[in-house]
Amino acid sequence: MAQAGKAAPASGGLISFAPFVLIIVIFYFLIIRPQQKKEKERKRMINELRVGDKVLTIGGIQGVITGIRENEDIVTVKISDNAKVDFIRSAIQNKVLPPSADDRNKAKK
Repeated sequence: MAQAGKAAPASGGLISFAPFVLIIVIFYFLIIRPQQKKEKERKRMINELRVGDKVLTIGGIQGVITGIRENEDIVTVKISDNAKVDFIRSAIQNKVLPPSADDRNKAKK
């Protein structure tokens, strides 16, 4: 009867906690780390914006940057011949790259 009152070994608790740690590690490498990398690349792209770059905004508006006010983080985007719109720099989703020669040849076929 004296042995029935003993506590369970501590290693049993650590082994049952291991699956939770494994799940957290998997989430980090499959979800969190790629998102951090993608956001870092987006911030780098936003900081490298220049006049003349063709961009796409978060709202889906496509245009050409005609002016950048660095002190206010404002980007002026020309969306048509007579329309220019000011956006906060972070509203730029990505740069629109011109099609390569291979892409143009494929489109003609």
